Amino acid sequence: MHPASRPPRAAGPSALSRRRLLAGASAALAAPWAAASDGIGDSGKPVTLVVSYPAGGGADLIARIIAPRLSAALGGQGVVVENRPGASGQLAAGYVARAVPDGATLLVDASSYAVNPTLFPRLPYDIAKAFTPVAVLVQTPNVLVCTPGFEAKTVADVVRLAKARPGVVAYASSGNGSAQHLAGALFEQRAGIDMLHVPYRGGGPALNDVMAGQVPLFFANLASSFGHIQSGRLRPLAVTSRRRAPVLAAVPTMIEAGVPDYEVLEWNPLLAPAGVPAATRARLQAAVRQVLAEPAIVARVQGLSSQIFDNTPPDAAEKFILAQQAQWGRVIRERRITVD
Repeated sequence: MHPASRPPRAAGPSALSRRRLLAGASAALAAPWAAASDGIGDSGKPVTLVVSYPAGGGADLIARIIAPRLSAALGGQGVVVENRPGASGQLAAGYVARAVPDGATLLVDASSYAVNPTLFPRLPYDIAKAFTPVAVLVQTPNVLVCTPGFEAKTVADVVRLAKARPGVVAYASSGNGSAQHLAGALFEQRAGIDMLHVPYRGGGPALNDVMAGQVPLFFANLASSFGHIQSGRLRPLAVTSRRRAPVLAAVPTMIEAGVPDYEVLEWNPLLAPAGVPAATRARLQAAVRQVLAEPAIVARVQGLSSQIFDNTPPDAAEKFILAQQAQWGRVIRERRITVD
């Protein structure tokens, strides 16, 4: 065949085109690695939320509510919940304090985190050096409740009775140094009264005796006591937040009831080991803010009679925790509160 009659050859890729193809292939091969390396810690492993209290408690419920959404906010990296209860949160805190500070092991604690440094002089960690706050997740008010037959109808009535009979009007708690004990101690301090503290071994027995009329008063967690209030087995006198609780809109705050500067909230911090890289902390904070802003999460938290904490600006959680440590340190020292 004459060369002129041959069909034209298909044009092959130029050198520049070949380089572009190779570069694209290399980028495609590298993409999975790049995505994986963008995770928290060893991105092949899940982030672990270590909860300082048993399954079913407030801290555990919050951790399990946010875990799947936090996973999504971190680009699909797994997030698991692990309970390590014991010693008023010290076991879980000690475990996280010793973890690699890469953001993959986080502590979900309770408000006892701010109490323990004063209540327990010998913690297995230095709280000022062991942790970096990431966020405060939620806040839950307490509510001062009484047995329905108690003679006091208002907080002012309780104060009058306590002043008339110092050391006689009693309130129950789940133990010395517990959240209920501290709420009562702050009430005594702010109202200028002296009451009788009756410690129990656990909140359940304390609440049962209040409902049975054995002890008249109890600073109950709103979430755990709301059903008993609805059934009439407990009568609410005041909530301990600065604003009224939406689920008990007719019940005044302690401040409205005449107790100055009184606020007690149970809250759940999210903490990383000290030394976590600033970029990792910032990424975790952004993911948590995204999760806590989701309407479905807000609704579930409000269903537990709790409220989302406002984590803006980024140091809001750290400032709040330091203020809580200072407040409860003063109360514990001034009231000479010790554990069993």
